[in-house]
Amino acid sequence: MTSTERVAIVTGAGSGIGKAAALALLGDGWAVALAGRRKERLEAVAQEGAASGGRTLVVPTDVGAPASVRALFDAVRDAFGRLDLLFNNAGSGTPAVPLEDLTYEQWKAVVDANLTGTFLCTQEAFRIMKSQEPRGGRIINNGSISAHAPRPNSAPYTATKHGITGLTKAAALDGRKYDIACGQIDIGNALTDLTARMTKGVLQADGSVAVEPTMDVQHVARAVLYMASLPLDANVQFLTVMATKMPYIGRG
Repeated sequence: MTSTERVAIVTGAGSGIGKAAALALLGDGWAVALAGRRKERLEAVAQEGAASGGRTLVVPTDVGAPASVRALFDAVRDAFGRLDLLFNNAGSGTPAVPLEDLTYEQWKAVVDANLTGTFLCTQEAFRIMKSQEPRGGRIINNGSISAHAPRPNSAPYTATKHGITGLTKAAALDGRKYDIACGQIDIGNALTDLTARMTKGVLQADGSVAVEPTMDVQHVARAVLYMASLPLDANVQFLTVMATKMPYIGRG
């Protein structure tokens, strides 16, 4: 690792927002560890980012499993020697079914991926960042518009994203003494494979089904890159980037 190389971990890096953010970081000269469940997708992102000249490390990871998370951070420490940025992006949801029909297994899977996974990765990042030289680093958590307002039939996802806000605040406070800055990006209707359904019509709070506006995922990638570019004495605590006309502001 060169003395000026900045090192990032992006979870959920194989597709969507994680992929876009990882490629943006690589294009800006970062070395990026690509973490996610599907090795072949991570390798495809690494190949796509190779033209930028930034170094990549592919680490298949289940963020909800403590041993898998430890292995990810050990691999990054061994490969790069330090960690400057963690983008906690990995997450999942459940089918839109009534709250009373959700199974325990569906609930637990979302909590493990979205909230426990973010905690486990944050914990490991703290351990590296507080002990390295130069000390410190930055953690960016992927919240959601659902960290503020739910969609119908989204109890597990909404609960975990509200939890992310609390974890972001706690990590921002606890990280101060180690020069660790923690902020949150709340994203609304970035167009990815997961949000393609918005263009066909989704259930609204009044029971109607409506097509929702979306935005290019590159706007999210640039926002993450901006947050990552700040010196550690400055922090974007919360940033919302959303399709301007999506149903949210004014509840419509």
